[in-house]
Amino acid sequence: MAQMTLTRRVEIDLALSARGVPIVDLFAGAGGLSLGLARAGFAVVGAADWDSAACETFASHHPEANLAVGDIGGMSFTRYRGTVGLLVGGVPCQPFSTGGKRLAAKDPRDGFPYFLRAVQEIQPGAFLIENVPGLLRVEKRSYFAAVVKALRAAGFKVVWEVLSAPDFGVPQKRHRLFIVGTRDKPFEFPAPTHGPGKTQSWVPSGQVLSATCIVGKPNSSIVTYAKKPDLRPNPYDGHLFNGGGRPIDLAAPSPTILATAGGNKTPFIDTEGVVPEYHDHLMNGGKPLSGVLPGARRITLQEAALLQTFPRGISFAGTRSSQYTQVGNAVPPLLAESIGRALASQL
Repeated sequence: MAQMTLTRRVEIDLALSARGVPIVDLFAGAGGLSLGLARAGFAVVGAADWDSAACETFASHHPEANLAVGDIGGMSFTRYRGTVGLLVGGVPCQPFSTGGKRLAAKDPRDGFPYFLRAVQEIQPGAFLIENVPGLLRVEKRSYFAAVVKALRAAGFKVVWEVLSAPDFGVPQKRHRLFIVGTRDKPFEFPAPTHGPGKTQSWVPSGQVLSATCIVGKPNSSIVTYAKKPDLRPNPYDGHLFNGGGRPIDLAAPSPTILATAGGNKTPFIDTEGVVPEYHDHLMNGGKPLSGVLPGARRITLQEAALLQTFPRGISFAGTRSSQYTQVGNAVPPLLAESIGRALASQL
């Protein structure tokens, strides 16, 4: 996958800012959503997040944005009233993630009340919310319905859809829920451009990763055989090794990059081709092995960022753990760009 230098990316973003529709990004994180929307022609004029390291990363590629660091719950956004065409936000997903307790409104990290207040204060022409598909689970439907009702009461036509990142050229398996509100005609989501039946195939992870060439500082976390393997038909599925980091099939999109990556939840590359052989061994009744998996290496932070379609050469601020979290929490810029182009043509 072709990657631009960070300098060139910023130059393009600044050029677009001179003529793009103004946007404000709440819960902005490292700025994957804003990067994609800037590529689609929007101008990032404001952003906010509580994570100072993520904000430092955001500022490095959006120096023109007015960036607020701190608790969004205590911020006022009335300064943007009537001047913002699009309000966007990756509202914290922990209250709805399948990896958590899914407490929704009972979770203190629920950011929807703050986003709804920002909608009222800013009165944007449209909004875009990103979240996990878990928000649509049966036990959370009443909460989701209440959020949609409040957004519609604010004067928006609200639609939503779960999009698969590989369908838009991202070399990573990732499903995300997007909620869009417009003032006039309901938004129409972009059609997939990649995959079976499309003119372009899914982009394999091997297009940005290599079994022989490491990009960035090596990840020292080892890979060991699981004591109780969870077998699946595909050798790259299931859990044959320690932690949640699965092996990467370089001929297909990678597993999802988690916000908890960095240690043994980081996907890894099987440089010696051991994984398919070990899978066959287990499928034929062989006993689980123990010890370190030969030739396995966890992907680096920079490789995780490439799988997310961040531009090559981008730097992330903060500790190593924080950097992996910033990458895992982000919306893939390429996916955001696809949605942004559809929004730009319909607003």
